[in-house]
Amino acid sequence: MNQTGVRIAGVGHHVPAKVLTNADLERMLDTSDEWITTRTGMKERHIAALDEPTSEIAVGAARKALASAGLEPKDVDCIIVATVTPDYAFPATACIVGAKLGIQGVPAFDMEIACSGFIYGLTVAASMVRTGVFKRILLIGAEELSRLVNYEDRGTAILFGDGAGAVVLEACATDSLLGVELGADGSNPEDLMLPLSGTAGPALTGADIAAKRNTIKMDGREVFRFAVTKMIEATETALDRAGVKPTEVAWVIPHQANKRIIEAAATRLAIPTERVIVNIHRYGNTSAASIPIALSETYAEGKFKDGDVLLFVGFGGGLSWGAVAWRWTTAN
Repeated sequence: MNQTGVRIAGVGHHVPAKVLTNADLERMLDTSDEWITTRTGMKERHIAALDEPTSEIAVGAARKALASAGLEPKDVDCIIVATVTPDYAFPATACIVGAKLGIQGVPAFDMEIACSGFIYGLTVAASMVRTGVFKRILLIGAEELSRLVNYEDRGTAILFGDGAGAVVLEACATDSLLGVELGADGSNPEDLMLPLSGTAGPALTGADIAAKRNTIKMDGREVFRFAVTKMIEATETALDRAGVKPTEVAWVIPHQANKRIIEAAATRLAIPTERVIVNIHRYGNTSAASIPIALSETYAEGKFKDGDVLLFVGFGGGLSWGAVAWRWTTAN
């Protein structure tokens, strides 16, 4: 197979219409807008309707990314969906997305690595394009974490929202993938997990559902500590491999989990806050969708210049982490 370059040819995002505000949460929980905003930076998040599965919002983002690239669904050679909230345990949501786009028969698969999903997916998809396996890949981060939230648990109910972001990766003469760092440590999965959701536990009963044992559980303090440390380490390693200094990064697009985590990492990396993209106030934590949604919004605002170095960095369940240094290019 021939080695080639890869670039992002198109971007798009889609979020459900329904909005859950901090004021709404005040009526549901012992909390306040001030408490939520101070600790997380969140103001509102979008919530999918019951008849709006993950594949549906993924298709919405996919169509916008394809339009951005000036392409049709038939131009795509492979579909990857990063999600922990698939339509079903199987088949893969990516297969359903392909059918809804009218391109049945195109290779399709899901990636399940929680909030690190887009970074892992970007690395895998870019590698396949660079080695000539596929010419164009549609990569989508899509999540409906509202389905997994215990809205009686103040620690997690305020955090999560639904949405999807997509990119079209295509082969080109130059190469945008500059440096990568990925990692995972499953020693303490209980720090951030969905209990009783797989084969490691007993079959889910009515009593388990009543006790909310099928909802997200998180050790907030441990995840905060881990997140700041790994975002810094992953960024430094990815930039070192890319031969890029922090001062040369035009835009940092981090996973939108907590504004305080983002600010703490940026401060320790000496990256000015005006170069860090934050949209957590509008969407909350959308897991694998958060980075591509932020990428799509920033692109739509016309902030990227040809040759800009972007840094994608995030962390999530696993525990997992990753960073990608990427050169923005408009040249095919």
